[in-house]
Amino acid sequence: MSCALVLALTGWSRLTETSGSPARESPGSADRLLGLPRAAPGAFTLMQMNVCLSGLAGCYDASAYPAAVREAVALVRAARPDAVTLNEACRRDAARIARRTGYHLRFSTVIYGGEQLRCVDPDGRGLFGDAVLTRAPIVASENRAFEAQAGLEERRWLCLTTRLEQVVCTAHLSTRRTTTAASANDAQCAELSAVLARHAAARTVAFGGDVNRLGSCAPDGLWSRTDGSADQAPGVQHVYGSGISLRSPSAEVLPAGNSDHDVLLVRARLAGR
Repeated sequence: MSCALVLALTGWSRLTETSGSPARESPGSADRLLGLPRAAPGAFTLMQMNVCLSGLAGCYDASAYPAAVREAVALVRAARPDAVTLNEACRRDAARIARRTGYHLRFSTVIYGGEQLRCVDPDGRGLFGDAVLTRAPIVASENRAFEAQAGLEERRWLCLTTRLEQVVCTAHLSTRRTTTAASANDAQCAELSAVLARHAAARTVAFGGDVNRLGSCAPDGLWSRTDGSADQAPGVQHVYGSGISLRSPSAEVLPAGNSDHDVLLVRARLAGR
């Protein structure tokens, strides 16, 4: 089934890439192709992806650029989530995904070795960082570096508010490969929890990110779902949501053919809808 999904994604993405715009297919054709139900009225859906696009990481060969970008476009078009959170992205690649799917974008540049990191192989893809895409227009956003850091890559959080008064956040926390990095990851997790709690006090909040840990960073009042059933790096990608306004969450892991992380798709029911 995984192979079939990858082949289907490849065929769909080739069609859209060569045309430069969405092909005129019959309604629901992408849904049948990928086997993904579209977001239903009265529901909120978030798709979390670590796309490994810097050009420098060891996982980049698997991305078979630009196949990873095409795969992301095909998945977003098929599922039509309310929000997409991207880690290890490049600004122009994220902009391309947003443009070809009709989403709104905010990007957070990540500092590496004290400097902005330009994505390579090929060049010209912009700076490295994280992104949030939403179907609803964006009215405000903020992003900051975590106070605790470890290693060359700066870790940041990004939150935005949509016209629907929904806050969507993402972050990519430090790995836990050393004692120092594990300590930084714990501190970043605590800070992320505080950020989400602050926003949740006033609005509906959803978070998606690669937190590089199995334990949740969700504050009280937010539920957690993970990619624990993934074939690749299971359990480290998390999605959180406001328990009062986003109810009955369900998680689905989709195999990714062009990254070292699978895709986490979480659906919840909007309270009162």
